[in-house]
Amino acid sequence: MTDSGTVLPWLVIRQDDNGNRYRVGRYATKDEAQKIADSLDDRGHKQLYWVERIGSPAL
Repeated sequence: MTDSGTVLPWLVIRQDDNGNRYRVGRYATKDEAQKIADSLDDRGHKQLYWVERIGSPAL
């Protein structure tokens, strides 16, 4: 939950070339998070983006 009480259980995660992982953002729905991950992935950088739900096992 955020301070406003909104539940944002979906994360977009970015992994760089060195294996470092960063949280890009939190989203209310899986579809919303996937759209963001896809748009970032389409930019052509050699970064890896994926969606995961808070509380789910990491890759």
